[in-house]
Amino acid sequence: MEAARDRPLAVVTGASSGIGYELARIFAENGFDLLIAAEDAELTAAQERLKGTGATVQAHRVDLATEGGVIELYRHLVGDDRPVDALALNAGIGAGGAFATETSLNDELTLIDLNVRSTVHLCKLVLADMVGRDEGRILFTSSIASTMPGAFQAVYNASKSFVQSFALALRNELEDTGITVTSLMPGPTETEFFERADMEDTKIGASEKDDPAEVAQEGFDALMAGKEKVIAGSFKNTAQVVAGRLMPDAAKAEMHRKMAEPGSAEEDG
Repeated sequence: MEAARDRPLAVVTGASSGIGYELARIFAENGFDLLIAAEDAELTAAQERLKGTGATVQAHRVDLATEGGVIELYRHLVGDDRPVDALALNAGIGAGGAFATETSLNDELTLIDLNVRSTVHLCKLVLADMVGRDEGRILFTSSIASTMPGAFQAVYNASKSFVQSFALALRNELEDTGITVTSLMPGPTETEFFERADMEDTKIGASEKDDPAEVAQEGFDALMAGKEKVIAGSFKNTAQVVAGRLMPDAAKAEMHRKMAEPGSAEEDG
C-alpha cells in the first residue's frame, strides 16, 4: 500500500463511459492511481476494467448535480488523505430541442447544476489544496460548442462557454504558481451524449463522430505539457473554430441551427 501511495492521484468525474472513462484509463496507464466518480451504475464496471491497468482504482458513485454530492466526493478525498495531483472535471450532460417549447426546465437546471455549478464547486475545494502545495494539474472538458451560440442546444452551449471562460481565467490567475490549467475542446464524439440529450434525429447526432480514446489522449497530452487548451478530434473541429473567429454570432447561431435542429438528420438525408 505504501508503494501505491507513491503514485500520483488523478480524480476524474463523469468517468463511467466516454471521454471520462478514456481519460481515467490513460491516467492509469501513465502511472496514476485513480478516484473516479459518476452517478450511474456503469461506474462499477468501469472500475473493474480500470483495475486491469495495475492502478489502485477507487470509485465513488455520487450525483454531482447536487451540492451534497460535491461535498460528499470532496470529503471522501479528504478522508483518503492523499493529495490530488490531477483533477479532470469532465462530468457533463446535454439537452437538445427548442428552448421555448420543447425542452424541460428541470433538465436544463440540472444541466447547469452539473456542467457549471459542480465544476466551480469541486474546483474551488480541490484547488485550495493544490495552492497550499503549489502543485497540481486541472483539466476542464469544455467543447468547441463553447465558441458559438447553440441554437437548439442553447443552455448546453452556454454552459460550455462558461467552462471555457472559467478555465482560461483560472489559468491566468495561477500563472505564477506550480499549478497548470488546461481546457479540452472536443467536437462531436462517439459517446452516449447525443442519446441522453435526445438528439439522435439531428444532423450532428447522426453524423460521424470522433473516437473518445483519441480525444482523451489529446487532452491528457495537453495537460501534461501544461498547454492552455487543445481542440481535439478531427481537423474539421479546428477548422470550425478558426472559421468561427471570422463569423458574426448570428451566422454561427444559424450554422449551429442546421446541425442541431430536431429532424435535421432526415432533412440532410
